[in-house]
Amino acid sequence: MKQHKFLISGGGTGGHIYPAISIADELSSRIKNIEIEFVGAKNRMEMKKVPENGYRITGLWISGIKRNFSLSNLLIPFKIIFSLIKSFFIIRQFNPSCVIGTGGFASGPLLYIASKLNIPTIIQEQNSYPGITNKILSPSAKYICVAYPNMEKYFSNRNLVFTGNPVRNKISNSDLNKEEAINYFNLSLSKKTILFLGGSLGASKINEFVKVNLKKLLDYDIQIIWQCGSKEYDQYVNLCSKKVIVKPFIDKMDYAYKASDIIISRAGASIISELCIVGKPVIFIPSPNVAEDHQTKNALSLVKLKSAEMISEKELNNKFFKVFNKIFLDEKYSNQLAISIKKLGRPSASNEIVNYVLKTINYA
Repeated sequence: MKQHKFLISGGGTGGHIYPAISIADELSSRIKNIEIEFVGAKNRMEMKKVPENGYRITGLWISGIKRNFSLSNLLIPFKIIFSLIKSFFIIRQFNPSCVIGTGGFASGPLLYIASKLNIPTIIQEQNSYPGITNKILSPSAKYICVAYPNMEKYFSNRNLVFTGNPVRNKISNSDLNKEEAINYFNLSLSKKTILFLGGSLGASKINEFVKVNLKKLLDYDIQIIWQCGSKEYDQYVNLCSKKVIVKPFIDKMDYAYKASDIIISRAGASIISELCIVGKPVIFIPSPNVAEDHQTKNALSLVKLKSAEMISEKELNNKFFKVFNKIFLDEKYSNQLAISIKKLGRPSASNEIVNYVLKTINYA
């Protein structure tokens, strides 16, 4: 039986890593004789998260350009050249059947070299506004799997397929009940639970807002699960109580989703895909510090469908409680949001993407 080998690259944040792992899991379940290896960026979270999920990973010396002036930007050309050379040797040694990229710094050099070596590549674009790397790589990709409709303005129709974003199996196939989830966090089943998510790396502005307004929030007789990020955990861990659970990172996100009644979150593409499957009322606070302001574009696509609320980071202090009250105090509106966002979920995205992978390698 022929062995099929796949190189997968996606990292920098959980938004690139978890879709990549979901695709790897789906491939592993459907191909009997398979070998998968990941390529990521050294010192980024994929170097920890990928092995935790049972896959090998090789790191490239690569990073993005910092927006503010930084001497480290001077190293970018050398990092790109080094990563291109290393990608060449990785591909030559591994000899993959197909190379799959889900975004992040490392996917650019790897997919570029793969295309030059005539190895089929597949891009998974998570955002409603694609990044420059995927735009550059797209002409040589066999398929571009997108999460939003009407992406033809950015990519050629020839290889564009609408699949949705892959979501972790634990979330798309969760059979948890709320009592289990609440008990996991040692919270009360009789109180509403608010989940604050600043992304896998945390969000300083959201953290500061929760800290300053914690008493006002608790006056609603609620309880809070708060993912603040590992970098700022030491600043906020002292705010833990019976009603406030502060975590640097939530490993069992399926439990956090199930326990929550309202979710306040960044608007990365992958988290949006998960929240569409979860089906809870959501307030998005997009990060303004991302390329092409794509989180705002992602969130607005749901707001236009009346499937979520959005507050810009600069309006957080002025608008939060007005929007929060609209959801918290109006059960009918809260239910409408939950039903509407749930309709947008695509739980079979990983399956659909792998269908195109198998088509690419002529796997019967």
